[in-house]
Amino acid sequence: MKKRKVLPLLLFLTVIFLTACNSDDGGNEASGEEEVIIDFFHRWPNEPRKSFYDDKIAEYESEHPNVKINVNSVLNDSYKEKIRVLASNDELPDVFTSWSDSFAEDMVSTGNIMPLDQIFEDDTDWSDNFLESQLSGFTVDESLYGTPFTVDGKAFFYNEKIFEENNLAPPETYDEFIDVLDKLGDAGYGTPLVEGLTDKWAISHYLGTIFERVVDPEVLEQDYNDETAKFEDPGYVRGLEIFDELTDYMGETSTAIDHEAARNMFGNDEVPIIYLQFAEIKMIEEMGGESFGFFDFPEVKDASGNPDSLTGAPEGWMVSKDAPEEAVDFMKFLTSEETAFDFTQKDGQLNAIKGGVTEENSSEASVNAYEMVMEASDTAPWFDNAVDIDTADIFMRGAQSLATDQTTPEEIMDEVQNEVLD
Repeated sequence: MKKRKVLPLLLFLTVIFLTACNSDDGGNEASGEEEVIIDFFHRWPNEPRKSFYDDKIAEYESEHPNVKINVNSVLNDSYKEKIRVLASNDELPDVFTSWSDSFAEDMVSTGNIMPLDQIFEDDTDWSDNFLESQLSGFTVDESLYGTPFTVDGKAFFYNEKIFEENNLAPPETYDEFIDVLDKLGDAGYGTPLVEGLTDKWAISHYLGTIFERVVDPEVLEQDYNDETAKFEDPGYVRGLEIFDELTDYMGETSTAIDHEAARNMFGNDEVPIIYLQFAEIKMIEEMGGESFGFFDFPEVKDASGNPDSLTGAPEGWMVSKDAPEEAVDFMKFLTSEETAFDFTQKDGQLNAIKGGVTEENSSEASVNAYEMVMEASDTAPWFDNAVDIDTADIFMRGAQSLATDQTTPEEIMDEVQNEVLD
């Protein structure tokens, strides 16, 4: 019997093992590049945005083999809580979603956000593509700390067929709006206006817009600043009275449902009017509802506010101060014209990148909405991001109680004033 040649076999297996080990590192060592980890946090664990960003991450990683992106996502309210905790503990992800205005200011106040002025100056091929009107919401103490990506607006969507059948036209004043709602009620619509009042954020959108209409802009600027807030102007009581009046047209259904359910009622032609974001246009279109139009919250006569401002601030990205330079490059990738075009085409949301919204990737309704955003005399931030979160919560909870006749505008304002005085 022949003896097996064990040594050569062992040598062969050893070579195979070492080759496998050397190829298992993705080629980074061979290329001289160390693996870079980017922590990425956004607020869209649901479709279609989850898949959109998963696909974009895969695309970026394929173009940058040495980069690994760890992604995490949670929904809106949970996101706000988690990102604030991470910021306060100096544990911010490298790239993350940020709202503008007071939310951005809160993030910057932690000292953990990377300023972007020099980055914008050094790469004008990229930075010149942003709509300049959308940058101010991420500017704090004259320095830029975020890149806007989505733009939005809030308007009353109305069913054009129902309006035609009842000889109605979009109202230009609040009194005309009430007249329209009364006529729809007389026509048999028990709920001429719908909203999901169990969602506090949806209530905040109403309140913010109404206050824009009835409170002097200089007073709002003072009261939306934590250091100077008083909330003593009588316009706030009037604004809450207007909200209370509108809830009378929403019926009991609205106090028991969320915003998504309310949107489905409108999309299924069950109700004539709803207050929606332009980001929801594609959702309504995909439901196959009748043709619809939209109008801004009408002017309130004899009020001190801005009659033409449009509620809806940009949302975008921030980078933590200690993030690797690859994180900045990834942020640029997320805000490129190509990514913006794909985003609007697949998601329906408008974006803040020049050339990112066209007739090629958007419906006629979305293009009209985009023009409405661009033509607005002023854009107002979402109310729950414009004021201190504890103050906003009093307003939102109070308005929920107002809709069920459990409180009064005066009682809500007393609680607000006690909060800001503490």
